[in-house]
Amino acid sequence: MQGWAVIGLAFLYLLLLFAIASIGDKRAANKSNAPRPYIFSLSLAVYCTSWTFFGSVGMAATSGWEFLGIYIGPVLVFVFGNRFLRHMVRLAKSEHVTSIADFLAARYGKSFSVASLATLIAAVGSIPYISLQLKAVSGSVDMIVINYNPDFDPSVFIFGDISLAVAAVLALFAILFGTRHTDATEHQDGLILAVAVESLIKLSAFLLVGIACTFFLFGSPSELLDTLYNSPEALSALEHKTSAATWIVHTVLSACAVIMLPRQFHVTVVESRSDKELHTARWMFPLYLILINIFVLPIALIGVMKLGTSVNGDLYVLALPLLAHADTMAIIAFIGGLSAATAMVIVACVALSIMISNHLVLPLLIKYFMQQERKKKRDLTQIILITRRLTIIIILALSFAYYRATSNNVHLASIGFISFAAIAQFAPVLIGGLWWRNANGRGALLGLSAGFIVWVYTLLIPTLAPDNAALLIDGPFGISWLRPNALLGSDALPLTHGVIWSLAINTLFFIAGSLSRAASPVERIQASIFLPRHVMTMPTLRRFRTEVTVAELQSTISSYLGADRVARALMHYEDKHQEHLSPNKTIDITLLRYAEQMLGTAVGSSSARLILSLLLHRKDGSARGARQLLDNASEALQQNRDLLQIAIDQMPQGVTVLDKDLRITCWNRQFRLLLSLPEEVIQVGFPISTILEYLDQRGDIPVSERAAIIRSFGRANQVWRFQIYSTGRTLEIRSNPMPDGGLVASYTDVTASVEAEATRQRANELLEQRVADRTAELTAVNQELAQARGLAEKANLGKTRFLAAVGHDILQPLNAARLYSTLLSEKLANSEYTEFAENINSSLESVEAILGLVLDISRLDTGALKPEPSVFRLDALMTQVAKDFAPLAKNRGLELRVIPSSLTVKTDRNMLRRLLQNLISNSIKYSHTGKIVFGVRRRGDHIDLQVLDSGIGIAPDKLATVFQEFTRLDEGARVAEGLGLGLSIVDRIGQVLGLPISITSIVGRGTVFTITLTPSNETIEPDQKTPQLQSGGITSLQSLRVLCLDNDAKILGGMQALLGNWGCHVESIRNHSDLIFYCHHSKQPPHIIIADYHLEEGNGLEIIDYARNYFAKNMNCPFIAAILLTADRSPEVRAEADERQVIILNKPLKPAALRSLLSKFTPTCR
Repeated sequence: MQGWAVIGLAFLYLLLLFAIASIGDKRAANKSNAPRPYIFSLSLAVYCTSWTFFGSVGMAATSGWEFLGIYIGPVLVFVFGNRFLRHMVRLAKSEHVTSIADFLAARYGKSFSVASLATLIAAVGSIPYISLQLKAVSGSVDMIVINYNPDFDPSVFIFGDISLAVAAVLALFAILFGTRHTDATEHQDGLILAVAVESLIKLSAFLLVGIACTFFLFGSPSELLDTLYNSPEALSALEHKTSAATWIVHTVLSACAVIMLPRQFHVTVVESRSDKELHTARWMFPLYLILINIFVLPIALIGVMKLGTSVNGDLYVLALPLLAHADTMAIIAFIGGLSAATAMVIVACVALSIMISNHLVLPLLIKYFMQQERKKKRDLTQIILITRRLTIIIILALSFAYYRATSNNVHLASIGFISFAAIAQFAPVLIGGLWWRNANGRGALLGLSAGFIVWVYTLLIPTLAPDNAALLIDGPFGISWLRPNALLGSDALPLTHGVIWSLAINTLFFIAGSLSRAASPVERIQASIFLPRHVMTMPTLRRFRTEVTVAELQSTISSYLGADRVARALMHYEDKHQEHLSPNKTIDITLLRYAEQMLGTAVGSSSARLILSLLLHRKDGSARGARQLLDNASEALQQNRDLLQIAIDQMPQGVTVLDKDLRITCWNRQFRLLLSLPEEVIQVGFPISTILEYLDQRGDIPVSERAAIIRSFGRANQVWRFQIYSTGRTLEIRSNPMPDGGLVASYTDVTASVEAEATRQRANELLEQRVADRTAELTAVNQELAQARGLAEKANLGKTRFLAAVGHDILQPLNAARLYSTLLSEKLANSEYTEFAENINSSLESVEAILGLVLDISRLDTGALKPEPSVFRLDALMTQVAKDFAPLAKNRGLELRVIPSSLTVKTDRNMLRRLLQNLISNSIKYSHTGKIVFGVRRRGDHIDLQVLDSGIGIAPDKLATVFQEFTRLDEGARVAEGLGLGLSIVDRIGQVLGLPISITSIVGRGTVFTITLTPSNETIEPDQKTPQLQSGGITSLQSLRVLCLDNDAKILGGMQALLGNWGCHVESIRNHSDLIFYCHHSKQPPHIIIADYHLEEGNGLEIIDYARNYFAKNMNCPFIAAILLTADRSPEVRAEADERQVIILNKPLKPAALRSLLSKFTPTCR
């Protein structure tokens, strides 16, 4: 065979890889992003380079079993560290990580400096490894060509070396299939398929060569063993003793390399699609490593015996078939070695090109273009791609230069270990960042820098310097204890020495640097993502906005991602958040974070943050302020999201929230556990059909029930059960509608209840035959069923109460407290404890005021309070308000005047009265002297209802803020106490009624509030007066019979004690059953009924109706007065009470108001 034919065969093989990669890309374009566990596991074997194929044999020929050290580490990582790998993959996907440098930058606050330094280390550390592949390819080509063509002249190639041509072809392949799109997180399906095929080829080739050499080419195995015992060189290699330190160093370096090498991180993390892939790789990748190393030692020993030192041990795999004149086997060995080298070079170049372009080149271009005020829009997508392509060419050129600079006597394994040691410098920063929350960017920078410098000094320089260099022999400036191979006089093998020193100094500087300063806000955010806390404090909620518009943001990111992709992404954002993004609208932090994630897929997280920081700086003027805004806002947003997730993760039920299109927007951990779903199946924005498809593929949905189950998942107000066949679990699913058209669903595990029910049914079927001996067992089953049902009902009740409004629950105990405190005040009157009792009452009144205001705001904001317009005269309303406030104004020495008006308006009378009351109360509070006037002015077609005071006034720059809730001005806070809610309620009532409210003020002279109304010409409606108790003007409550109804025992006890202290005769009942008993055993009807509205059985109005009907029929009592005591302020309840002539007192009850009401009452029934 001619040597040129071998070279041609090699190029044909590379063309075959092109075809395979093209097929992979075309197939991927027609399929979903489905897992491919076997292809993924085989692609991991890119770890087995020409070092494995050639170098391991050469290492075994001199050091025996020592070659296994570089495979023990990867096996340990994948077998015992699979959970750690899954955690890294999940973090990388959530942060849109594109490389190992991007991963480290994301952990340390998306630091540009960390990313750049990590990229530099990865690039410098990988160049020797790539040069190792070129050296292996060059050596194998030279051997096989010269074997068939002894007169072959290598000078026909540039530099007299075919490896340069091979490097050029590999660069072309990497460019074509690794730099087509700017999105670095996009899966390279064609490239990964080609790498997987190469893994099969090199494994098959090595096994075939090993079998041929061991069993066929050089005699039988027994004959080889006899020769071995007579070969001192072979026995010396076999009996070579490796120190424990060397084993440890090799294992640690290989464990780090299998994760942190740029190419390994790319295939393991960036290309990973699911936990299923890593689960398969857990056994498949270690098995691959075992198979490819089975014949390493046999081939090495045969090479030592047959070839000795006449051939470099690294080439025994190829030299032995040539020695046996087995041409076919030699070609197989050559193609296998070529596969091992090309796979590594291609994937490594693609990974490094992404890192270098994203973290070294692009940041410089970004700063340049962002600082140029150019009108022409610049598209940087092509610049990104060109940068990555040029980077691939430069990397291979530098690798070729390193290969040419090193001595040909350097073994492949030695070069590989140097690269491994460089990449191992990431270990302290990466592992520390995943375990130590206080690690920060300064520590990472110092650790990486120090470790890298020591690596260069102790490992890289000795490989490039001549053996007799003064630096290696005498040390720098003749300082012997600083020799690169013997720092501080330490005595160890060069590799062990360099690794220990570099990692030790790296770790020391990493820890010291992290302790030297506190983490920045963005570093704290990223730390909380990488190391989530189980408990988190509640941050202050704010709505952050910037000066940047949507159009400016879209224009900026389109330069890097392309206009079409950005437009699609923003449309998806609008659909997801139900928000229209007009071009002139300023962006908030949510959209800013979304844009940062999009940019991160193309240019990396650190460069994405740099782009947005520069954009904010250009608009807001301060780079530091812009970054601080981004950091602080991101921190608040992230902490609130984490807090919500932690809260719902504690619920015993599973929970999902679906939008109107049935896409998942929120879920908790229990939901995933109940349905046994892998994490990659559930992501924000995924339709619920994705989960159903997964369950269908798993066999959890029978074909006959598939359509019905899919319909059930999309229906609201439905309770149904769903059995998961793969786990045997039965879930009860309850779905309720959301205001925006979506659904919130809860999932409760009722397996125990279902199983108990099934057991009971089976027992019932056999009951007639086995009654005597099965009675006890059936009883036990029924007890289990009752207990299971009780637990399920209790869990569902807890969920329902949690989702219900909390207003009633808060006011109930407060109402009881008011009753008891009033009673206490009366009991302790004129005693030494009177002041304490009055303080308690005063504190409770303050709480009542606060809750009343907050509930009012809540009802106004949620639309629960609906206006009920009526036509009425303003003078009646104003006269009544004046009477209400006259005593208060008089006590403060103020004159309260009302200007009467005969004008008629149509609006909600009660709400307008509340609005006017709040304004007059506010004026009285902030006025010391003078008077307060309110009346009406005509303004054309409108009228102004005005309140004028002579108070302290409001500064012009503060007028816009007084209507905000919890806002109090400094001047007002010094004059009077308050919460800052009164004017906020005024503003909200005005919005509900559609009445504009304006304010003018002069500091020190007073304020004018104006309410604009439209006069009405409609006929005045008759007053719908609130039912009144018949007044007899009595002041004593002696012998007044009162029937109290409330389901709260504490409130009943308080009412009974308070009313009893007033002299009333009180009967207390809690439910409808108690009422029936009371009615049938009472000898006299009650004079008055006081009932709560919300009862366990029915409501208070129904109870009142029943009592009135009973006593009217059986005791000739035509009418019993009633008071409805409730926390429900809804118009519906008030309308029902008015219809029944029942007076409403809202909780928390004011005892003075109740006593005043009762004192005016004249009983109608004796």
